[in-house]
Amino acid sequence: MRRLTSYDLCYSAYNREVVMSAIGVDEARLFDCLHDIGDPVGVTAHARQHLEPDGTVLLVEPFALDGRAANQANNPMAALLYLASAAICTPNSLSQEVGLELGAQAGKARLRAVFEEAGFSRFRKATETPLNLILEARP
Repeated sequence: MRRLTSYDLCYSAYNREVVMSAIGVDEARLFDCLHDIGDPVGVTAHARQHLEPDGTVLLVEPFALDGRAANQANNPMAALLYLASAAICTPNSLSQEVGLELGAQAGKARLRAVFEEAGFSRFRKATETPLNLILEARP
């Protein structure tokens, strides 16, 4: 029986580097951070390089529906999260290299596109809460 290895990806805003030195991990976790990172494709590609072939990335991001109009009309938290994103998340992303600026209301479809661009072939919503999307990506 193989021992499960798991790493949280650590992103240092100070030196703008991903800290994940282990190779062959079973799981990498990104909790409420991908939307703040200037190069989310680069970070997820880095995770992909370190995962076992059957490894998983667990992604937790703020709940958002796909499409701005649908999100604003049907997500009671949207207004608050767009405000927080405009004040905190987006400027943080823009201050970094690449500056993709996902923002806290990216939604599942936009997050899927990031993971596909990083080389992942499987992406699904595991579950959701009123505040979070819990997503799974696999190579």
